[in-house]
Amino acid sequence: MAGRDMSHDKPSKTRPTRRAVFRLSGGTALVSALVGIRELTRSAVSEEEQAGGPVIDTHTHVVPPGLPGIKPMPEDVEKLYKGPLSGMADRLKVEMDQAKLKFAFGMGSLEGLKEDPLGIARTLELSKSVPGLKAIGVADPRRTEPEHLRAVEAQIERHREKLVAFKAYLGYLYFGPEDPNYVPYYRLAAKYHLPVIVHTGDNWSTTAKVKYAHPLRMDEVAVDHSEVRFVLAHFGNPWLIDAAEVVFKNPNVWADLSGLFVGGDKEIQDLLDAAKIPDSAPGLVVSDLKKAIGYVGDYKKFLYGSDWPLAPMGSYRRLIESLFPKEHHQEVFRTNAEHVFNI
Repeated sequence: MAGRDMSHDKPSKTRPTRRAVFRLSGGTALVSALVGIRELTRSAVSEEEQAGGPVIDTHTHVVPPGLPGIKPMPEDVEKLYKGPLSGMADRLKVEMDQAKLKFAFGMGSLEGLKEDPLGIARTLELSKSVPGLKAIGVADPRRTEPEHLRAVEAQIERHREKLVAFKAYLGYLYFGPEDPNYVPYYRLAAKYHLPVIVHTGDNWSTTAKVKYAHPLRMDEVAVDHSEVRFVLAHFGNPWLIDAAEVVFKNPNVWADLSGLFVGGDKEIQDLLDAAKIPDSAPGLVVSDLKKAIGYVGDYKKFLYGSDWPLAPMGSYRRLIESLFPKEHHQEVFRTNAEHVFNI
């Protein structure tokens, strides 16, 4: 799935693939996430944007996800993940300050130990020094034995204040969201009023099977588990209209806007500086996204997320802001998340 190595290509009018942009960048697709504080000033939100109030980023990866077949990350990202927690904490605080974040929700790891069945221990440790960082636990359909589920519930009860949701890594694991092995997690979600975020759309893995991550599969689940709130991560991209129908039809389904564009400050700023955002960008047909947002027709059904560190928090915020009327920014960037996640 990785794009070819274009590091020695001559300039071309053809747009590189999203993966090529990511591979080329190494340190550029993640510039704001990985360089010094002074270089991050370009990502700072303007005073006018700050007037909209603090933002909630519902989708970040502050620990390695531990997913099978995951594509190699740029060296700087690997270094950040493998380094001391203090380094990650410092980086997060800078990024969150630049994007004016009130809260950031960090996805858990699929490699949680027996005493950490939700894969949130490292995130919780980070949260001690990063105000506003909340944890999202992994719902692992491979683990449904009673002992594991009891450990999951015990961990929920111990950390309910900082645990805001479950995450289902559809496609990375070969279980559709309707699989019976997810039902015990849906029951716990209902009991503890925890939303369930499900990966939908494209996967960053050599072994993932995207059929398990098609957003239409979530319609059946939303109907059968109407007491649970579901969030379609990445708005089902590239199946945006299909995802829009699931969000439109079901009152218990929302979409997050994370991971729709992978790039750094320069790539994002190039889009924003254009007289008109182009119809397509690497990995995203912008016109389809706009149509899908219009199809849903309700700004209360969208949640902001950055998918950091795949994009710098400040720049990605500006990109998503450009797609929504200013009068609805407060809903998309804060109050919808407060409602869905009981913040």
